[in-house]
Amino acid sequence: MSDNLIQEKINQQLTEFISIREHLHAHPELSFEEHNTAQFIADKLKSYGIEHETAVAGTGVIGLIKGKNPDSRIIALRADMDALPILELNDIPYKSTNEGVMHACGHDVHSTCLLGAAKLLQETKDDWAGTIKLIFQPGEEKHPGGASLLIKAGVLENPKPQAIFGLHVYPHLPFGILGFKEGQYMASCDEVHITIKGKGGHAALPHQTIDPIVIASQVILSLQTIISRRHNNALSPSVLSFGKIAGGHVGNVIPNEVVLAGTLRCMDETWRHEAWDLIKKQTKQIAQAMGGDAEIEIPEGYPSLVNDPETTRRARAIAEETLGTENIHTLDRRMTGEDFSFYTHHIPGCFFRLGTSHDGKYEVPVHNANFNIYPKAIGIGIQMFYNIATNF
Repeated sequence: MSDNLIQEKINQQLTEFISIREHLHAHPELSFEEHNTAQFIADKLKSYGIEHETAVAGTGVIGLIKGKNPDSRIIALRADMDALPILELNDIPYKSTNEGVMHACGHDVHSTCLLGAAKLLQETKDDWAGTIKLIFQPGEEKHPGGASLLIKAGVLENPKPQAIFGLHVYPHLPFGILGFKEGQYMASCDEVHITIKGKGGHAALPHQTIDPIVIASQVILSLQTIISRRHNNALSPSVLSFGKIAGGHVGNVIPNEVVLAGTLRCMDETWRHEAWDLIKKQTKQIAQAMGGDAEIEIPEGYPSLVNDPETTRRARAIAEETLGTENIHTLDRRMTGEDFSFYTHHIPGCFFRLGTSHDGKYEVPVHNANFNIYPKAIGIGIQMFYNIATNF
């Protein structure tokens, strides 16, 4: 089917697709708790006549659409479903009804785009060859990442995709623009949890204590030298940031312990593992040198996201043919993380960006209580999923 006919079908059904997104936005669920979301998606797939499996790795939904000669090629399309623990501040009719939970990262949009593409793929399955695997994934926002659990559950087997594609909303690009990046695009993402143990006491008598707050301050400052002095950031950037310090209750009492929580982001997997060891060793030694001790946990998080160059070039060429070369943007590398990266370490993948701002509006960044999108961007996302699936 021609691009013009597909675009016409999308335009005819865009109101329906936007309403699907608004429903998902109004009923967000946290990572690995997407039970109603998964049921809603499964019900839609059933109404479209699409074969699917539910409760994969908990709340995952996996669909299959077979065109002509279904064994000739197998392409996977992925969308995440989970929301964030954020109180929505938007004053909109479809504002979150689950107080303190919000689709502030656009996963409602991603799932809608994949549902829309699935509907069109099913309606036109006599026009294209191969098999399309639909992956509605839980838990992108929470360790260990739903992608890793789906892979362990066999989502990349039976049948095994030859390539996988995912999109993500991007308010820094306007409606009608897509962004692509060949090769390494996003950083690995590891959580860093540190408990500094001291000896509490009266704040006016610090010599009788082992002050974990002072130790924690030394640890935070010292650990920055791991990034600035132990690694060549000219070759591959890395970031170590702490977003949480918790310890004590009142100003005149030195507590027994202080808890730190941070994140390590790396573009080099070898250095990533070296940094783990350095963080643990340096923290322990500083704490002990100051009379205290430390417990350090760095659970392995998401690897860096690598867009297969050839796969990305081909997807970009399809996008250029669909939207015009002038509407395709080359992305910069980012230190943010994304568990789509797990897929890219197993099969060729392409993770691209969907512009969602319009006329100076909808430019609030993701993970913000006022995040929203220009709704017509959903149509572009649907068309790109469809065109990549049928033309790759």
